[in-house]
Amino acid sequence: MNYIYQDILIENGDVVLDAGRNPVLIQDSAVIAQDIKHAIIESGLSVALIGEKSRDGRADLKKQIELLVEEETRLVPGTVTLEEPTLGNIWIFAKTREFGDLQFEVKEVTN
Repeated sequence: MNYIYQDILIENGDVVLDAGRNPVLIQDSAVIAQDIKHAIIESGLSVALIGEKSRDGRADLKKQIELLVEEETRLVPGTVTLEEPTLGNIWIFAKTREFGDLQFEVKEVTN
């Protein structure tokens, strides 16, 4: 098949391997979601959100995450929304330019 985007699947900071010990490949919208997840985690905003206790501070951090996601050029501008159903679990909803709706969870891994 022809894909626009392809990458190796990363979970919890590690390459995911299949039963044959080969890297699992992801395509298209999954690549976009993974790139956004990594941008959020690498920005440190998700850790800051977990540590922030004030409602105003949390709202500000959520807005910063939303703006960071909006910078992704493969998304339709203005379609990004963010939900945090439980502390440390952020759901991102957006529309991609090529693949339609996108939704995924960002969990901050703390060691």
